[in-house]
Amino acid sequence: MGDNKKIAIYPGTFDPITLGHIDLIRRALKIFDKIIVAVAESKEKNPLFSLEERVSLAREALKDFKNVEVLSFKNLLVDFAKSKGCSIIIRGLRAISDFDAEFQLATANRKLFPDVETVFIMPSEKYFYINSRLIKEIARLNGNISCFVPKNVEQALKEKFGD
Repeated sequence: MGDNKKIAIYPGTFDPITLGHIDLIRRALKIFDKIIVAVAESKEKNPLFSLEERVSLAREALKDFKNVEVLSFKNLLVDFAKSKGCSIIIRGLRAISDFDAEFQLATANRKLFPDVETVFIMPSEKYFYINSRLIKEIARLNGNISCFVPKNVEQALKEKFGD
């Protein structure tokens, strides 16, 4: 394998993608040559947007990033990673409360795929408090979400909840 590019997978539900997610991708691109944004089906989370809508919103929001590819997956993350020839998983850590769940996921992934490494990246302080659930609630109540999400996502949320 003559290609020494460092490719990492950034998995999530991305329901919807936020400026916090984009900040993390921007930070990860300083370390990795390419990022695959892996949008999980996540039926158990009952997402507001369909898998196809979430992929489309992410692709539009990330269209100016050269080394970012947005793909969906419906299987185990480690199986998806293997299929892409990737053994690095990126996860964001906003607060200490994220650590326990992320540590469990990283440990389980390593058990399933011993060659996988999970890299935790902290977002900028201005995005620490952002999460998709909070943004959807603000949008549902007709609040201003322009400082949390890209324009295309803001528009999609307005359409979902009625302007």
